[in-house]
Amino acid sequence: MARKILVAQGGGPTAVINQSLVGAALEARRFKDIAHVYGARHGVRGIVNEDLVDLGQESTANLEAVAATPAAALGSTRDKPDRKYCQEIFRVLRAQEIDTFFYIGGNDSSDTVRIVAEEGARENYPIRAIHIPKTIDNDLVGFDHTPGFPSAARFVAQAFMGANLDNNALKGVYCAVVMGRHAGFLTAASALARKFPDDGPHLIYLPERVFSVDKFLADVKATFDKFGRCVIAVSEGVHDAAGKPILAQLAGELEKDAHGNVQLSGTGALADLLCQEVKNKLGISRVRGDTFGYLQRSFVGCVSDVDSREAREVGEKAVQYAMFGASNGSVAIRRVGDYAADYPLIPLEEVAGKTRVMEDEFINAEANGVTPAFRDYLRPLIGAPLPEVARLRGAEVARKAG
Repeated sequence: MARKILVAQGGGPTAVINQSLVGAALEARRFKDIAHVYGARHGVRGIVNEDLVDLGQESTANLEAVAATPAAALGSTRDKPDRKYCQEIFRVLRAQEIDTFFYIGGNDSSDTVRIVAEEGARENYPIRAIHIPKTIDNDLVGFDHTPGFPSAARFVAQAFMGANLDNNALKGVYCAVVMGRHAGFLTAASALARKFPDDGPHLIYLPERVFSVDKFLADVKATFDKFGRCVIAVSEGVHDAAGKPILAQLAGELEKDAHGNVQLSGTGALADLLCQEVKNKLGISRVRGDTFGYLQRSFVGCVSDVDSREAREVGEKAVQYAMFGASNGSVAIRRVGDYAADYPLIPLEEVAGKTRVMEDEFINAEANGVTPAFRDYLRPLIGAPLPEVARLRGAEVARKAG
């Protein structure tokens, strides 16, 4: 019987999510038993609404152009399906006679795939359900890293390279908030911005460690006293000992999104509030703050070639696993040697609804930076070498005016 594949994209877009989409679409063309490859507009919502497109009608050239384009070409959604929602997904899959379902996304997407697979088994319907990974947060359990993270990490590193150069020219305190509600991998990537011993970011704060405003101010003062300036990277999810977000501690009542999550970085408030603390408590006048926000996710022209290749390959592997009779699962990325990647299919139960955080070996003892082990972990992932920055040698001219 001819096979029908449906692909959807969910959650936050990335710079390479379309590589996974195109990898699956083009790999499917190699199998004569696959009759159709459909795409759902705006993730699972598009499935429920039967808003589908036929990817088989796309030219190879256009698919390749889309693959090289950041963000989700099919459109995405923040819908977080419960079991009833997944039953509606399954109802449409069955009506369309779709027997293979690929969902490109993060933790919640893997859970959706798991529930759909369970529904197929309950209804005795032969559906193959495979999760294709994607998240800039790098927080999928059972993975060395996830597609989307290396490119976003490259952006963060280069952005801090520029911020550090600016801060060195006009000295002061600069604080930037980076995405990362529970996992600090993306914020930690700022460490690769350093070339010279006095380069920033001088301080890096991650949600894996308790954040104290008093300690933060003491760290900033010590750094400013040493260098005459201070560059800081802060994860949006930093929290106090009770688990309360620092933003809530400083700002009071906060907005929540559709899933009930506190809005941590959408307004830029955390950076502004931390800067205000520095101004008020330390008396430093030149203090600036930024929130990278969406810039990290789909920035054009800042894609890791390693990330791009691996995102393509997880899409290809999903098709191969589906066609060669493997069970339902998530296509993981595992590191081999220094450096290669393997793509095992792991059980959905190992990934679904779980969150990986940074390992202790990656965070320094002072809880305000990262270790050499993290830099060694990240360097192979960001691809081509980062841009070179240089300094004047500064040969001084003897003073004569007295």
